[in-house]
Amino acid sequence: MPEGAILLIDDEASLRRVVARVLEFEGYTVWQAADARSGLDLLRQHAAEVLVVLCDVKLPDAHGVTLLPRLRALAPLAEVILLTAYGTIADGVRAMKEGAFDYLTKGDSDDQLLVLVARAAEKARLQHRVAELEKQVGSQHSFASMIGTSPALQRAKSLAERVAPTEAAVLLEGPTGSGKELFAQAIHQASPRRSKPFVAVNCSAFPKDLLESELFGYRKGAFTGAMADKKGLFEEANGGTLFLDEIGELDSGLQAKLLRVLETQEYYKLGNSKPAKANVRLVAATNRNLRAEADAGHFRADLYYRLSVFVVPVPPLNARREDIEPLAEYFLRFYAAKLRKRLRGMDAEFARLLRAYDWRGNVRELKNVLERAVILADEEELTADTLPPEFQALALAGTDEPTGSRSLWAVEKRQIQLVLHEVGGNKTEAARQLGIGVKTLYRKLQEYGL
Repeated sequence: MPEGAILLIDDEASLRRVVARVLEFEGYTVWQAADARSGLDLLRQHAAEVLVVLCDVKLPDAHGVTLLPRLRALAPLAEVILLTAYGTIADGVRAMKEGAFDYLTKGDSDDQLLVLVARAAEKARLQHRVAELEKQVGSQHSFASMIGTSPALQRAKSLAERVAPTEAAVLLEGPTGSGKELFAQAIHQASPRRSKPFVAVNCSAFPKDLLESELFGYRKGAFTGAMADKKGLFEEANGGTLFLDEIGELDSGLQAKLLRVLETQEYYKLGNSKPAKANVRLVAATNRNLRAEADAGHFRADLYYRLSVFVVPVPPLNARREDIEPLAEYFLRFYAAKLRKRLRGMDAEFARLLRAYDWRGNVRELKNVLERAVILADEEELTADTLPPEFQALALAGTDEPTGSRSLWAVEKRQIQLVLHEVGGNKTEAARQLGIGVKTLYRKLQEYGL
């Protein structure tokens, strides 16, 4: 099996033949060019295959060192080794500065050439593997990978795709389990920072006195038990994206410090008097109505306005019912493969019950339900008896209306929707007509995913 492809650019035909024969004997595929122009043409055709370019410094139509940037631009993952009859320290230094892997004097032993080419090829292979892994990770977290065609999802994706290439802070609003972190990852992958870290933290997962040290880090001796320096998440995410989930859980003191970071792009580690640079793009998420929280004095208004430069409302699953079956089919395939079960789909009753359920837990709940169903499945299709007990009432009802459609919860939701429609979305007027406070209305809108 060939070790890879080499492009050899040299105007000395006899030397080209000798070097090519040596490399081919080692299993390499070798393409030959007598000048810069034909070498660049070959590289354009075979950029994805070439691991190493061996290029003479003195070509009839170019100087090898000045040719380096063009070679690197055509094949950024390949390594370039320059060849010269009369090596000088100045040329060698210049070549390395321009990005050459190494600088070799013609006439050196074949063993030295092969060792150098093998090292360069191995580095290029590693770069190809890393690029392929990054591509796979990127495709998993891209907007294109999001499953669903509902108008609600398409609107959210359109907004997120527009803001992704910018440096603007983004606030993702939506109920728990609706996929806000997937949106944050897609924004990162579609941004110029995609090659840098994406770091996520759930602000509700840490005690308030520990979250500050997690975000900003600390110096050794900053407090009892600080036995060594610790990097904070701002430092871990340097150059990339920091995703703060459930940001509404931050206490007022930490809100003030986060606001300072957004305003100055600097932060202080605990125990350090010198500021550190915060080169991160901030994406935050909340399942609360932060605007209402800020109006009520429960969240800093100035921080809210800095975070909400661009707001993307992530729809709940019951607002994108067209996406329930495609999502269920995806989770079915995923868990069937993971659990090594042969399943060819779901029967009509199973699909009907999925459509009829109200999915207050959103996509996360759907994912859990499908995992449970696949575990319990004994047939080639998922059947209704693999669903949790709360689905059984729907089976008896024989309707596609959302669960609890006659319940007080469903009646209240429909009434709020009706009044909001009649008043053109004016929440103050809707609250007056419903006989409730504006704050209560905002809470119910959040609860019902409206």
